Amino acid sequence: MPDLIARFSSRNQRLSHVFLKDRLKGAETYDRIAGYFRSSIFDLIHEEISTIGRVRIVCNADLDPRDLTAATLSQKARDQAQVERWHEQGDEIDALLERPRWRRLHELLTEGNVEIRVVSRDNAPFLHGKAGVITQPDGSTSSFIGSINETANGWAQSYEMIWEDPSPEAAAWVRSEFDWLWNKGVPLSQAVIDEIGRTAQKIEVQVEEMLADPVGLAKSITVESPLVRRGEGLAPWQKAFVKIFVEHDQKYGAARLLLADEVGVGKTLSMAATGALTVLMGHGPFLILCPATLTLQWQMELWDKLGLPACVWTRAPQRGWVDHRGHLYRSRDPEDVLRCPSQIGIVSTGLLVRGGPEAQALMRGTYGMIALDEGHKARVKRGIGMDEPEPGKLYQAMERLAGRTRHLVIGTATPIQTNREEIWDLMKLLAYGQDHVLGRPSASRWWDAEQALDLISGRTILKDPEAAWPWLRSPLPHAREAAVFRGIREDLHTDETEFFTDRGLANLDDFTRQDLEEVLERGEIARKLPFMRYHNPLGRHVVLRRRKTLEDANLMDRIAVNIHPRAGAAPGVFERSAVRTPHFYDRAYEEVRQFMRAMKARQAGTGFLGNLMMQRICSSVAAGMATATKMLERRREGLLLEETDDPDLLEAIEEMGAETYASAVDLEARHLERVLEILGSAKQEDPKGRAVLHYLDQENWLQLGCIIFSQYYDTARWVGSLISATHPGEPVAIYAGVGKSGVLLDGEWRTVDREDIKRGVKERKLRLVCATDAACEGLNLQTLGTLINVDLPWNPSRLEQRIGRIKRYGQQRREVDMANLVYAGTIDERVYQRLSERMQDRYDILGSLPDTIEDEWIEDIERLEEELKSFTKPESPADVFSLRYGDFLSLDGDDRGWEVWTKVVARRDIEERLMRPWNGRSGASA
Repeated sequence: MPDLIARFSSRNQRLSHVFLKDRLKGAETYDRIAGYFRSSIFDLIHEEISTIGRVRIVCNADLDPRDLTAATLSQKARDQAQVERWHEQGDEIDALLERPRWRRLHELLTEGNVEIRVVSRDNAPFLHGKAGVITQPDGSTSSFIGSINETANGWAQSYEMIWEDPSPEAAAWVRSEFDWLWNKGVPLSQAVIDEIGRTAQKIEVQVEEMLADPVGLAKSITVESPLVRRGEGLAPWQKAFVKIFVEHDQKYGAARLLLADEVGVGKTLSMAATGALTVLMGHGPFLILCPATLTLQWQMELWDKLGLPACVWTRAPQRGWVDHRGHLYRSRDPEDVLRCPSQIGIVSTGLLVRGGPEAQALMRGTYGMIALDEGHKARVKRGIGMDEPEPGKLYQAMERLAGRTRHLVIGTATPIQTNREEIWDLMKLLAYGQDHVLGRPSASRWWDAEQALDLISGRTILKDPEAAWPWLRSPLPHAREAAVFRGIREDLHTDETEFFTDRGLANLDDFTRQDLEEVLERGEIARKLPFMRYHNPLGRHVVLRRRKTLEDANLMDRIAVNIHPRAGAAPGVFERSAVRTPHFYDRAYEEVRQFMRAMKARQAGTGFLGNLMMQRICSSVAAGMATATKMLERRREGLLLEETDDPDLLEAIEEMGAETYASAVDLEARHLERVLEILGSAKQEDPKGRAVLHYLDQENWLQLGCIIFSQYYDTARWVGSLISATHPGEPVAIYAGVGKSGVLLDGEWRTVDREDIKRGVKERKLRLVCATDAACEGLNLQTLGTLINVDLPWNPSRLEQRIGRIKRYGQQRREVDMANLVYAGTIDERVYQRLSERMQDRYDILGSLPDTIEDEWIEDIERLEEELKSFTKPESPADVFSLRYGDFLSLDGDDRGWEVWTKVVARRDIEERLMRPWNGRSGASA
């Protein structure tokens, strides 16, 4: 019997020609076990592959099997894992030099005869066993085995050997191996195929080339952002907001928008993307105003997700601007607040509330765009016995700043808290200096909140042109809003940049007047609304998307949250639903109560110190000791040199003044000294540590992966150290502010960049993360299935943000577990008992709670109970008013266009432009 086996070596001949091309010519099928998927996979056999009826390639992708499991992950999550891995293997030089090859590959992958699957690292850590079966139309086969990869280098340049066997037995054996891997694999993501096509067509452009197409420019600066390279990208509703923003700028010459998306939908990215766009369009600096506790979150999210450098105005350790790499630009005078080293500056709203030279300087600047986060804090007070509404300090500051900026976006999930006029207060901020929003104050009825809201909500109906005209003439709607408005403008010869007319109905053509009469009578037929309920300032300038709508549209996963501890859980650890406390803790807690009472009994403003100390002792023994020590040490300095993750103590010192702070703490120092004495001499460990270990070990949460949250770095570091000491060989990540993040292994500390921690979690090298609230933005921890709150923020919206770290698309579990730890017998336990009574909906556990719990409610638990009983969730503007952009998701089919956009602005060019400083007093860019 003749020897059927043939042997080939690249030492003697070019394998791609003498073997592969020859065997594939005229073939009917080709099944191949390859190595990694590379862009050169079909480079040398493009023509042959294109003529084969069916080509199947199975490759390894170095992905965790849990990233590929269809039973637990959405298609979006599986796509995300593959795209991220593809970008990690990317080669920009190859993509440029071998562009024809990338185009040919994309053609093959989209013609329909080629299918590629990838297998996880568990099934094939590396496909060293490479083989293939080629079948001819007559049924004959050629099976081969060798070391060769399905790449151009493998077939044409590397030293490789192949053994070929045409026997049916060999074909059956190779096919059995192939079929096993094929059935274990998942299809190569369409998102990866799209990215190959995009890369093949990619061209680098300058910002100036894209100025005529602002939405295109937005695509150009985000398509290769860190967020996209991680396989995520902007959500459809975030892209839609960019489009709305650009439309407003083009129609009105300025975008004035109230972004009222619900908590967890992602307002930050929407505002960030539009702000960066305005800077690159040359409109001027982008100023972000937010609470002090959110400044770091904003900076990290801008850089970690969009690759946008920004600076934060800080007061510790020294005054000045701190850039995204932690470098301090020291301030020498208040005017330095107008000398931001980058085009995006982030400033605490507390600075505006306190006033002073820096606030005054900031309000003299001019800006391209201002984004006000947590906009509901800009309040106008109303109440019984008040003759007139009284604007708060932040609202007064925003009245001045609104006139100093071209674009203004106010972000808040609760534009209506207790009174529907609150949303109109925010509308008035949008209107300052811009007649197109509410019209001219002296000539517009829209400035009367009560009349305007009655009209918008449908209480008042305008049935004829005479009644409607005073509402339509100022602001005069844009011609693109409705055909009747185009006719009005044409009749009045009004320029599209003007939004006021002093002319009357008599100046309208008869046909136009008749059109107006008809639309007022029939309303917006498609929406079944009276005409003015749709065509009004609120409809034009409020954008709101609800989480439930996104879940119903399968854009967000619906995930349940199980709350722990449950009744009867671990009696040695828990007492009722709280952590059982030892005697030493009870004594220390009583001293803190004495300190809190003493602070409240003193002058106005010092009570905050008592609350601050109470929150720390309720967090952990470590946080209580650290804060008591700092309060005592800093009282003569009047400055806080640490604690940048928690600016509360620093703000207290600044607001009270160094001398008042020092004297207040001096007089009551004995209480703090007793706290340190009791805690320092205690023989027992912090009982919350036992509770954490109970969930990790007894409830098996370690196997599921766990994120452990605290408001304070001292607590997060203590928990991390405890776990590291009790779990040899288990790495524990600490995710905090700049310079404070790292990994503990067997008690040894190693400083690690936050990006490396996120990557370690995603690759499942890390399954325990201890994080602070201030640093949690940008953390996507869908690979972790449990959450422990070592302390509970008295602000439910902060708790919502914590839950959002794991309750997001890609979460492997359809329900996640959350443990809330509070000490028994403390104010935290009493508050949590009241809150937990209303946390009944597993899919929306915070839906029946207010976003903020006022300090006065905490101090009077009976009042808290009454407030919660009487609380009803504020009406959403979408419930009361008919919003044009309510639940707005559509991009008119352009959603996919963002991911395959080929005109790219280089990241270096973007960074260089955004790192240009503000130019002193004017705030304009240099």
